[in-house]
Parts: sequence; structure tokens; C-alpha cells
Amino acid sequence: MSRFVDRVKIDVVAGNGGHGCSSVHREKFKPLGGPDGGNGGNGGDVRLVVDPQVHTLLDFHFRPHARGTNGRPGHGDNRSGANGDELVLPVPDGTVVLDDKGNILADMVGEGTEFIAAQGGRGGLGNAALASKARKAPGFALLGEPGEERELILELKSVADVGLVGFPSAGKSSLVSVLSAAKPKIADYPFTTLTPNLGVVTAGADVFTVADVPGLIPGASEGRGLGLEFLRHLERCAVLAHVVDCATLDPGRDPLSDIDALEAELAAYRPALDADHSLGDLASRPRIVVLNKVDIPEAAELADLVEADIAERGWPVYRISAVAHQGLSELTFALAEMVSDYRAKNAKPVARRAIIRPKAVDQGEFTLEADPSIEGGFIVRGARPERWIIQTQFENDEAVGYLADRLNRLGVEDALVKRGAKPGAAVTIAGMTFDWEPTTPTGDAVPITGRGTDIRLERNDRVGAAERKVARKARRAHSDADSEQALGWDSDDLDDE
Repeated sequence: MSRFVDRVKIDVVAGNGGHGCSSVHREKFKPLGGPDGGNGGNGGDVRLVVDPQVHTLLDFHFRPHARGTNGRPGHGDNRSGANGDELVLPVPDGTVVLDDKGNILADMVGEGTEFIAAQGGRGGLGNAALASKARKAPGFALLGEPGEERELILELKSVADVGLVGFPSAGKSSLVSVLSAAKPKIADYPFTTLTPNLGVVTAGADVFTVADVPGLIPGASEGRGLGLEFLRHLERCAVLAHVVDCATLDPGRDPLSDIDALEAELAAYRPALDADHSLGDLASRPRIVVLNKVDIPEAAELADLVEADIAERGWPVYRISAVAHQGLSELTFALAEMVSDYRAKNAKPVARRAIIRPKAVDQGEFTLEADPSIEGGFIVRGARPERWIIQTQFENDEAVGYLADRLNRLGVEDALVKRGAKPGAAVTIAGMTFDWEPTTPTGDAVPITGRGTDIRLERNDRVGAAERKVARKARRAHSDADSEQALGWDSDDLDDE
């Protein structure tokens, strides 16, 4: 049994970037082949794409987790890793993407519109790409970045030309069933319609869509009944049609009071998207009033009484009977004319292009703030330093030295000096805490030692060969002096002899 789902929560995880490779070219008769480690591949993105063949979010209801493919690591001989495959998720036209806090991220209208739900991690650079004048054969490579992980909310707002508005059991579903090939559930009790129904209507050469939403009641804009949940399906409708039940048996209701009550709810509801405001608020959309069930004599008499009052408001009025198929042709062509007027004034939505917003030149690369949990400590925040921390192999001293060079060139050390940081102060970046040494020079001024090491980080207590030789001579001289004293010899006596 098919189900209509118009709101889901999904978890999207992009693929991780592959690690770079640390390799040195080895070939006979070429002892200095140089670094040849390739770069890691980028992780696969997770993209949402509008597909006209998809009409509901049902697939996401059963499969709310989506993950991209990881990038492959680099290899020696300058071979880069393969990029991860991106994951494309089709969504229906009119899908709105929100984050976990309810902020609108994308309004996907038009076939082919795309939105990157999660960005794949960038692959790490191999040591061939890290080689420089000062570091000709790096003994390290950069790690790949993890893919972006997000929790998103998808809401579907039906893209229909005409929206049918009315109280429960007003005959909206019956009207859609006779105007189009749609087969909504129809019964003689209120709130039979629990999900929106879309129907395609043909009037001569014009074709338009009609949306039937669940019945509205007073207080719908404040969450009463089912109105608030489905009022969003009316936001994109160019024409609103009031379907009035002229044969209602409720003594407290009449067509005029029903219209006034629904108009109050439409006026109180505000679309969440600026794009939907371009059509005007729901209270200002073009109206048409449909007096239904006039095949009943009492309903026809009531329609005669209220038709003139409704016409005074400037709204077209049509009397129909969905059951007896009365007045449907006139209503169909009237709706087609109103939709054609709207289309003539508004361009058809097309796939929206991605907008690239360059970063301002004077925008800071990082911020420095005091660490509330460590006395005298500081926290560095920023996209670049936090990304560098993720890319660093901390078990490799040369990689740590390279990180220190990058942070120094970025101006982190100068900022710490201005803030009065003391030597040995705790500096935290992306959850990693370091002891700051203010005299750390840049990589260009540091003599490069063995691969995978950095002279600034070396803490070697081993005695060198030169020091051992001096100590050995001292021990020998001391041993000779002790021997002479034991034999009663004097150096002056030896000289006389």
C-alpha cells in the first residue's frame, strides 16, 4: 500500500578523503630518486536532485541514512588515489531542505535543481606535493579529511496551480476525482483526506494541476486539526478555490461563515520561504468560490441566497455538483484561464544554478580566545587551522614541525604574543592541546634532519661519538695519574731521567 510522506529527517554522511602517500622513488643507479608519494582521492559528496518522477519522500522514511563513498589513499610512483563515488538522492519538486535547528538551507524547485547535502572530505597531499626548497624529501604525508556529516529535515511543498480549500467533507476530494484521473479516498465522514492529493486537469489546450489538502478548521494556522501540517502545500498555489458545502447539516454553519473562517486562517498563516512570498501571502492570492452539492434542492436554495453576497467581494462564483457532474466544464475553463494569467505574469521555474560567494579579502582566517577551562590557555578557532590539525600525523615529528610552520605563517604565534601568552601556555586547536614555544622558527630557517624527524622536536639524551671520545681521554688521563701516585713516581723525576 502506497503512503504519502511529506516530512522526514535524514542523516547524510559524505565520504572521507584518502590519505596521502609518503614514498621515495627507488630505482637502480638512481640513489636520489626523490619523493613520489601520490595524493589521496576526495570523498564522495551526497547530493539531492529534483526528479520529476518522484512525488513523495517515502523512500527516505524507510532509508533515512545515506553515506557517500570514501576516497582511496595515494600510492608511490606519483599515483593518486581514486575519488569516491558521489551519492545522488532524487527528491520531488518543491522539497525544502532544513538543518536540525530549522534554518532553511535550500528550496528545490524546478527539474534538475541540485543541493550538496554533505561535502566529501578532501584527500591528503602526498609527500611529492609537499616537497619544497627547504624540505626536498618530506618523510610524511597529509591525512585525508573526514566527510561532512549532517542531520537534515526534508519538507515537501506540493507544486500545484490550484489549491482547494474547504472544511472537512466539503467535497474537495470528490471534485478532484471528477476533474482529473486522481482517485483519492472518498467517504461520508470528516477528515477522510489525511494526505494531499494532486490531480492533472485538461481544459482544451491548457493543462494544470489541482491540489486537494485535508480539511481546514478554525485554528488551523495555530496547529489545530491537520491544517498547520498541510497548509504548506497551499503556499505555492497560484489560485485558491474555496469549496463550500451548501448542504451541510450543521446548524452553526453557512457558506459565508465558512468562507470567513477559512479566510482568517489563510491570513494568519505565513509562508516560511521568501520565494513563496513572491506569489503574495495566501490572503492575497486570486480566489474562486465553488458552491458544491447544488443537486440537492435545499443546497440550491442556499446557493441562490449567498451567491450575490460572495460576488460583491469580487470573487467569481460557480455552482457545481461533483456527484451529478453539474457545472464542471464552466469551472474547469475558468480555472484554466486564471492559471494562464498567472503563468503569463510569472516565468516558469527552472533549475537553480549554484551560487559561489567568494570570501572577503579582509576576513580573518582564525580567531583567538582565552580558554575558560585552562588558566593562561588559549583556543584557536578557524577553518584552516582546524583542517590542518585533522591532516597531521602526530606520531611523525616532521609532520608536527610542518604544522608548526603553517600555523606560524598564518599568524597564530604573533597573535599569541599580542595576547600576552606565556611560554608553555596551553593552546588548543580542534580539540588538540599543545604547549606553546614562542621561539619556534619557520621551516625555511630550520636545518632539515632525517626523514620523519624535526630538530625542534628532538629530545635525544644519547651521548654522541665526539663526546664519548673526550670522556675516554679524560678517563685515561685520570687513570695514568692514579697509577703514578701508587708507584711513588713523580712527573718531575720522570723528566730528570
